[in-house]
Amino acid sequence: MTTANASAPPFGRALCAMITPFTEAGSLDLDGAQRLADRLVAEGCDGLVLSGTTGESPTTSDAEKSELIRAVREAVGDRATIVAGVGTFDTRHTVELALMAEKAGADGLLVVAPYYSKPPQDAVEAHFREIADAAGLPLALYDIPGRTGTRIEPETLIRLAEHPRIVAVKDCSYDFLGTQKVLARTELAYYAGCDEHNLALYAVGGSGYISTVANVVPAQLRAVLDTFEAGDTPVSARLQQRVTPLIELMMAAGLPGAVTAKALLNALGLPAGPVRAPLRPAGREAVDGLLAAYEELTTG
Repeated sequence: MTTANASAPPFGRALCAMITPFTEAGSLDLDGAQRLADRLVAEGCDGLVLSGTTGESPTTSDAEKSELIRAVREAVGDRATIVAGVGTFDTRHTVELALMAEKAGADGLLVVAPYYSKPPQDAVEAHFREIADAAGLPLALYDIPGRTGTRIEPETLIRLAEHPRIVAVKDCSYDFLGTQKVLARTELAYYAGCDEHNLALYAVGGSGYISTVANVVPAQLRAVLDTFEAGDTPVSARLQQRVTPLIELMMAAGLPGAVTAKALLNALGLPAGPVRAPLRPAGREAVDGLLAAYEELTTG
């Protein structure tokens, strides 16, 4: 059984779902990506997840995804793990992306459930097994049915845990009971994919988080886990509560996390740049609210 405080999670404990910086002209900003990655690692991130949804993977090319991995690896060296988002709703394309990510220098793969086409559970299981068989890197499966339309059911995860390269789950299922069932019956490392669950999941045996909010407050999120790890649960709870207003504005106020994270990073003078269509930038009112919540958290 996995326990809270389990040693050596496969990709670290504090992971950032990193945005993909673009230039004002909309092209890939590799220098910005390197500077942002270096800052995130310096401020407490054990790992960086590249080309997830927060990284605008639907609108970056396969070549751009590989370029991003190589640039970030050059910037962070062995100071942090790099997990590459490679999931699509096409098994063959996902395998191609997995092999490209491995060649570019990734340490692991994040593979979302096949979206839109709503395959049944036996097809979902076969999809993940085919990718795990083809790739030479460990996989984290991404369960986010609110976006994909397809759940990775607990029983499916329990079966998939038998595969030696399927080692982790990014959990956005909003099914805490189902999550605990899998934790109790497998050795899968569970990462909170919803920032409001970071502490709660860690307390029942999770391994950490993969956070969009970490793009802007990596140290504050890391402190929640570190304080819990040190045995001070009440302080850890208070630290989680302090970051909740920013989490709500970034993740639950009607705008995608890629939009809010880039808006706040741009406002702070950090590498981000524009979002790519169909996403649109946050309006002035949203930016002002994000800045106010950020300043209250970081200076209060």
